[in-house]
Amino acid sequence: MSETAYVYRQRVLSEPDWRRFPGWRDVTRQEWLDVQWQRAHCLKNIRQLREVTGDLVDDLFFADLARDQAESATMSMLLPPQMLNTMVPDAPPDSARLRADPVRRYMLPIASDRHPIWPSHPYAMRDSLHEAEMWAAEGLTHRYPTKVLAEVVSTCPQYCGHCTRMDLVGPSTPQVDKYRFALRPGDRLERIVEYLRATPTVRDVVVSGGDVANLPWPRLEDFLSRLLEIEHLRDIRFASKALIGLPQHWLAAGTVAGVARVARVAAERGVSLALHTHANAAAQITPLVAEASRALLGAGLRDVRNQGVLMAGVNDSRDELLDLCFALADGAGVTPYYFYLCDLIPGSEHWRLPLHEAQRLQESIMGYLPGFATPRLVCDVPYAGKHWVHQAASYDRVRGISTWTKSFRGPFDPVAEDPSRQYEYVDPIHTLPAEGQAWWVAQADPRPLPRLNLIGVSSCG
Repeated sequence: MSETAYVYRQRVLSEPDWRRFPGWRDVTRQEWLDVQWQRAHCLKNIRQLREVTGDLVDDLFFADLARDQAESATMSMLLPPQMLNTMVPDAPPDSARLRADPVRRYMLPIASDRHPIWPSHPYAMRDSLHEAEMWAAEGLTHRYPTKVLAEVVSTCPQYCGHCTRMDLVGPSTPQVDKYRFALRPGDRLERIVEYLRATPTVRDVVVSGGDVANLPWPRLEDFLSRLLEIEHLRDIRFASKALIGLPQHWLAAGTVAGVARVARVAAERGVSLALHTHANAAAQITPLVAEASRALLGAGLRDVRNQGVLMAGVNDSRDELLDLCFALADGAGVTPYYFYLCDLIPGSEHWRLPLHEAQRLQESIMGYLPGFATPRLVCDVPYAGKHWVHQAASYDRVRGISTWTKSFRGPFDPVAEDPSRQYEYVDPIHTLPAEGQAWWVAQADPRPLPRLNLIGVSSCG
């Protein structure tokens, strides 16, 4: 824990000047605010990034980026201008500043970021949370007794390097031959609705993907309206990182009007309607993000909440977490909700923090924020579900193995029911003491990185 106290100062949000990028010197404010301009100018490859950065970024950086895309990346490059503009927000984005930037570290990973010895943990998996094993219908994970996750689309307006659904979301990369839904979108959504109508024990639906901002609003509104017709559903949360990376989408007049229509029906029927987003650094909270959040709240959403991910070099200090939480709460009206330990996907070891670091961070932020706005730091344990980081049943810090129990069994839980069963989570090996690292090296049969056999899902290859 830091020896000095955190000093609260109200932060005035500012929109970084996109004209500091040579390729955007002539972009007008009207263009910048246009969601179609933002989507049309998303950066999908190194050539486009070079055109925007001009001579500010050297060839070594681009070689580093090209190597990562060829050898390590589980997600393809897709950066809306809004997202890139939050990198190095207060200075010309030269090579050194860009390498050090926290938003760049997870949105635009480079090969030198990855751990040279342990880029992936031996226990890493494509679907690290086993969500597809608990599908009640294609794309509908029934993991908890009263809650479900509906993946309504498999694309996003931007692709995060640490995406927990890297096995299904976005186009394939040289390392990952992505799965794709087998059913047509309309048929998949129809089956999801049919299951929910027939399952009165479910009260809570998270509508996600991918990102719902990539589902045309009329289709999303129709889906949400059909959910609101199901009497036993009491909570509907739709998830969109686009509030952070493409706030222009949620500021569009037609979208805000549509949210207001859905929120009005939800209020009449006593259903809580909220949006969950994903910001990991204070620089991402700009006036446009705040304007979009407050527009959604003004349209009738009960809440806008943030679910971030704890990542080394991004937000792994008390001050970075508190700066982000205050920017969210004070500046944008967004409730800090969760920060997850980064999931056990391939290539994520340089981002992941050991459990004891998360426990220290949770303790260090207590007492600064209002209770309702103090985020819970959680570990999403495979098969066992979300737990606060202090809920481990045991913790071997030498080998980095923690064990966890759970008090529920979901209807599609593939693990045999056993109240005494304990579930493992593992720390990054490079953070362990020498004895623990040697133990992992000595393991004769480390678990492979399996290619999951997903029923109802076909390969994109």
